[in-house]
Amino acid sequence: MGVAGAPEGAGAAEAERLPFFVYGTLRPGQVNHAWALRGRTAAEEPARLPGAVLYDGPGYPYAVPAPGDGAGAVVSGELIHPLPDHYAEVLAVLDRLEEYAPGAPDNVYERVAVDVLRAAGGTARAWVYLAAAPLAARLRASGTPIPGGDWLTG
Repeated sequence: MGVAGAPEGAGAAEAERLPFFVYGTLRPGQVNHAWALRGRTAAEEPARLPGAVLYDGPGYPYAVPAPGDGAGAVVSGELIHPLPDHYAEVLAVLDRLEEYAPGAPDNVYERVAVDVLRAAGGTARAWVYLAAAPLAARLRASGTPIPGGDWLTG
């Protein structure tokens, strides 16, 4: 169901070692992938996040839950599977990069568990960083959506 349950970052899900769905500068070949993820991943595969809209930001995008049932809205990205020995390090690096702290009122992004669609078929549960509620509201009101939901081609 994509982001239908967002936000769901706190509680029991916080301890889960889920892969990460990335859609901007953390995608393979992009600037933050090089220093944050290279050499720390077991697998990387194309995936899509249904029920979300991608907005242009200052050099990076923001994913926001789509209004209503989100039908037709999708964000393209990659499903990143950290190496087990590097999982805690990857989680800490990504939380810091995305300015996310569990329960902090001034988060830029919220890390939430979502269902993504794998290009090879099926779904996977993954962490994704979505724009926090105040920013999401501003983007919906006056942001610039990225056509097709793919930052690399939009």
